[in-house]
Amino acid sequence: MFDYSKGFVEYLNEQKEMSENTVAAYSRDVLEFSKFLSEKTGANLKDASNTDIVSYLFKLKNEGKSAATVNRKTASLRAFYNYLVSLSHISTNPTTNIKSPKVAQKEPEYLTIEEVDKLLSLPDKSTKGLRDLAILELLYATGVRVSEIIEADINDVNLRMGFITCTGEVGKARIIPIGRHAKKAMEEYIFEGREKFIKSEGNEQALFVNYLGGRMTRQGIWKLLKEYAKRAGIENKITPQILRNSFAVHMIQNGADLKTLQELMGHEDISATQVYLRVTKNRIKDVYDKTHPRA
Repeated sequence: MFDYSKGFVEYLNEQKEMSENTVAAYSRDVLEFSKFLSEKTGANLKDASNTDIVSYLFKLKNEGKSAATVNRKTASLRAFYNYLVSLSHISTNPTTNIKSPKVAQKEPEYLTIEEVDKLLSLPDKSTKGLRDLAILELLYATGVRVSEIIEADINDVNLRMGFITCTGEVGKARIIPIGRHAKKAMEEYIFEGREKFIKSEGNEQALFVNYLGGRMTRQGIWKLLKEYAKRAGIENKITPQILRNSFAVHMIQNGADLKTLQELMGHEDISATQVYLRVTKNRIKDVYDKTHPRA
């Protein structure tokens, strides 16, 4: 690992309050650039120039890396050199004046309400089915990230008031209503199904538990999603993110305002939420074009 790895990770965690996944990605990016420098000129990270960084980014582009990937790696290097500047190990950030490539925004994929209804109708009343339905209902009812589902503890759910507390990517907790259908599914799972998964003395704090008696994993959530999506005939367009997108699009289609949706989804920047507004505008235009006599 590069010389400043430990301090850089602490800088990202404590000063920038980045998520664990983002910190890991930034660290990998800087390590990759360090290897590039070593092979190209033998220079170390502290001595890298603006030209070195531009050369590296061109290399990534020529390798076919997407604009989004190049943007993230640029951000990683910018953060790293800001860190070195803060330590007075360098006087200027060599990424200054390097512009990130524009990323073409794709319209988010989402399920129709009919597809969601079909998906949610599939789990049975078995122990596994009670758990799976609770997971699917909660994903769609709240729009939470899959990481937030697997990190949720039993005490994060307030069934009497009908909400769940989630800690987002930057450690900021938010309280999200779960709706009557998700609440009913959660009640059945917690009171009738969850204890049958627990293998220990009842000390497991995870909200969702697997057959081994421990916390559900990201892979476990993906597996059950694929299982039900295949049965629903929507196997090729299902991921946890697509369920999150479906929550957002359906909320906007039914009148939710962007600020509320931003808070529910835990977006730091409202521009991330505005992507879903474009979907609705495109849909309105399609309906207009197909139905207005003078369109």
